[in-house]
Amino acid sequence: MKRLIQRGLMFGNLIEVSSPALVERYNRALKHLTGKVTKLDDFHIDLSGYSPEIGDELGDDLYLNPNGANRQFILLTTAQKDAPLLNIKFSTSRGILTQFIEKNEAQLFALTARDAVAGELQNSVYAFDTPAKLFDIRQVTVEADTIGGHVADAAKLAKLIERFRQEPDGWRDDVLVAEMIGLAKKTGDVTRVPISLPAMTFQQANFWTSHFGGVYVFQGVRSPAAISTLDLKSLGEVPIAQVMDLGARNQIADWLERNGLVEPIVRARGADAAATLRQKMDFILVDAADRLGLELGDARRTELRKVAYKLGSALPEEFLGLAALLRWVEAGGPWPKITSEHPAYFYMLRGKTGADRDLVNMLLTELAPMDVRQMFISHKELFYAQYAGWSDRKKTYVADFLAREYQVDREGARTALFGPEPGMDELHRPQMAEGPKPARPVAGPWGGRR
Repeated sequence: MKRLIQRGLMFGNLIEVSSPALVERYNRALKHLTGKVTKLDDFHIDLSGYSPEIGDELGDDLYLNPNGANRQFILLTTAQKDAPLLNIKFSTSRGILTQFIEKNEAQLFALTARDAVAGELQNSVYAFDTPAKLFDIRQVTVEADTIGGHVADAAKLAKLIERFRQEPDGWRDDVLVAEMIGLAKKTGDVTRVPISLPAMTFQQANFWTSHFGGVYVFQGVRSPAAISTLDLKSLGEVPIAQVMDLGARNQIADWLERNGLVEPIVRARGADAAATLRQKMDFILVDAADRLGLELGDARRTELRKVAYKLGSALPEEFLGLAALLRWVEAGGPWPKITSEHPAYFYMLRGKTGADRDLVNMLLTELAPMDVRQMFISHKELFYAQYAGWSDRKKTYVADFLAREYQVDREGARTALFGPEPGMDELHRPQMAEGPKPARPVAGPWGGRR
């Protein structure tokens, strides 16, 4: 993983914690949440306050996420909102934490100036012993306070002030006045500078989890479904209408189309379809050449074209399908009739703009695994797992490409590939569920069988 770390593609943008004051605050929060402390004088933390160095020290990468069910967090600065989230167990966790910080940024800025803020992403499930428990998660509530309890004390002081104002003889109540003064020494004047960090609740109808080998749960769509990365039998009995695994390509394609979750790249508004298709074809050639032990040279497009000539009739079906589509885009070739049975089918799609766009793109990376750029952007856990098994030749190519083509303009690359970020008015509302439909090859916009 050294190539990725050196190029800022792994553990990039972590927050450094090196001042004695911040280390002491972190230890107080860590002790409060876990009963443990670190002996390190400097370390780095992610969005949630998790530190890979402390994880190594404690021998526990889940020291802030026991059972992988209710993630705890430590905030030392609001700058953590721009840091990555490591060891993700649920796809929604990063978005929830980021929104929590952004919605309360002014309060958190003031609170973290005096103390660490600690909290938890709470749901009603505390451990996942069976896959069926995943479907009990409907919402996640975020609650937080400083280690010194400033938010709770401020709420208590506000109630005492209200009582003081309402009681005719409140000014004669020495106990009440003394309690107010004692709390005010900790919180300051809450009448002028209110301290408030209300609990926030987020809906979690659709999500991915790493539990049980990886499961995609869609309960807030027209036709609810669960998609397992392992054999669907591994899920056992689950309370949802349709259950599939990644091998059920026809069923997944049909389900995505019925729910309006995907769109073809060649018809996506504002997308440079030709450039996107060419890059996907390059990734497929690199993968094929690497498996066959062919030299990549500098892996530029001219060198990859030579690889394609060498492969000849052995070119992967994914490459040939995309090449046919590219001919239609650039030269007015015949419209390719490609159904969901074709290996290239899912390489031709992207998530449709909406609240579930990123989750759908995450699913598509599982179905089109040779597109390493999309995998890195949409599903880093899968990317790092796949990367570990690649040859040094492929590792070097991918790391160099991402550093050269993606890191320099991450937002621009994401917009070009997936479109603009979804707006708040695009949130989906749950609708009445339908039962599963018979599996069949899906052609969608490509023509052929329907």
